[in-house]
Amino acid sequence: MQSVTGQKRYVLFYKPFQVLCQFSREGEKKTLADYVDVPDIYPAGRLDFDSEGLVFLTDDGNMQHRLTDPRFGHDRTYWVQVEGAIDSGALEQLRLGVVIAGKKTLPCQAETMPEPLLAARQPPVRFRKNIPTSWLGLRLREGRNRQVRHMTAAVGFPTLRLVRAAIGELTLAGLSPGEWRHLSVCERAHLLKI
Repeated sequence: MQSVTGQKRYVLFYKPFQVLCQFSREGEKKTLADYVDVPDIYPAGRLDFDSEGLVFLTDDGNMQHRLTDPRFGHDRTYWVQVEGAIDSGALEQLRLGVVIAGKKTLPCQAETMPEPLLAARQPPVRFRKNIPTSWLGLRLREGRNRQVRHMTAAVGFPTLRLVRAAIGELTLAGLSPGEWRHLSVCERAHLLKI
């Protein structure tokens, strides 16, 4: 469905931790409806309840399909805090692909990174004095259910915090958890070219 003006709507939302990536209610859990007041838009892909970060919402079904179908190869960039000091062997396994539920993931980019500047999570990630953590930047071209969490667990480094930082060229820049905005003219022009 289009807006009253006939123009498609494209919204970027910074989903906070423990918010369902849907507008319909499910018990007492917060949903997109608690934050985004644009009618008749839907997420192009989802983020788990326990994940944070960028969600793209639109009323453009064709664009939803193009952004979520792996055949179109749109990258998704994640910042991932894992338990333990990750090593080069585990990073190489992630890059080459790991087997999840009997199927190997596509190759991806995986690098260690400094801790990103993020708003404090509520509740915070559990701190354990004797167990270090590492931050990774992962860039994937597929989006299976809980894929990043399964991938890091498969190489022995469970995910503690997961933030989707970008979908293709669209990023979290300028947004805080719980905030949303319409795409800029430049972002919209770029998006419509894909």
